[in-house]
Amino acid sequence: MAENEGVHAPESREYFKEAVCIDALRVYDAASDKDCIEDLRVLFPPTAQAAVNTATGVRLKEAQVLNVYLDLQPIPFHRGFFSVDMTFFFDVTVELFGGPAACPTAVSGVSVFNKKVVLYGSEGNVQVFASAPCGETPADPVDSRALPRATVQVAAPVALSARLCDRPLPTCEPYCRIPEEICRRYGGPLETGAQPTQVYVTLGLFTVVQLMRNVQMLIPAYDFCLPEKESVPTSDNPCELFRQIDFPTDAFFPPRAADLGDSAPGPDRRRHPEGYPDF
Repeated sequence: MAENEGVHAPESREYFKEAVCIDALRVYDAASDKDCIEDLRVLFPPTAQAAVNTATGVRLKEAQVLNVYLDLQPIPFHRGFFSVDMTFFFDVTVELFGGPAACPTAVSGVSVFNKKVVLYGSEGNVQVFASAPCGETPADPVDSRALPRATVQVAAPVALSARLCDRPLPTCEPYCRIPEEICRRYGGPLETGAQPTQVYVTLGLFTVVQLMRNVQMLIPAYDFCLPEKESVPTSDNPCELFRQIDFPTDAFFPPRAADLGDSAPGPDRRRHPEGYPDF
């Protein structure tokens, strides 16, 4: 095989230039989950909790993941298996209603959710030491015999519902100390004790959990990655930059129902040649 054949025929992927060894994170096990989390209590700072205590109605506006804390422990008598304990911290925004003519007031708080999965993370038998630049302290060695690396990927939570309760619900609320960096987002400690009125929300959550270890892998290499796109020189003149922007025609002419195609609502999407739907 000629060496340049692998360089000039990348589309065929039939030949490669050489085999190279890389150090990479290999995924040994993974799990995807779809959780409907019901009756999560929302913890508010004192000022927001005072507004909750006088509210007569609530509506869930949005939710986002602030952080996820992971704890990894080996499973006894099951070599290579680990339990991944995850603690999710959600920033929850609700709208409070105080009367028929009053405008809603938006307040934000924190909800906590615990989740555990068991995955296979294999076993390691070496310690990894890495060099450091001159003048810097070398990092602690990575002991691959102990624990693999756990990661969790989280999609944006789906805000489903919220309700007010004048007494705690008969659910087991997870005890967790709210980290200081999260409390600072809300101006100080949150009200974790019993309150005259409490807000409970329901969220939909999609997650992917993985256990990985560093391994050496042999892979085919076609060539070095050289960028094919050339940089375009820009001007400091703002009007010159504005002239390069295409006119936003779609913003002035909203799409017709016929332009939506398969994304149009309704069970029957068949249309007349003129664009009118069949009813």
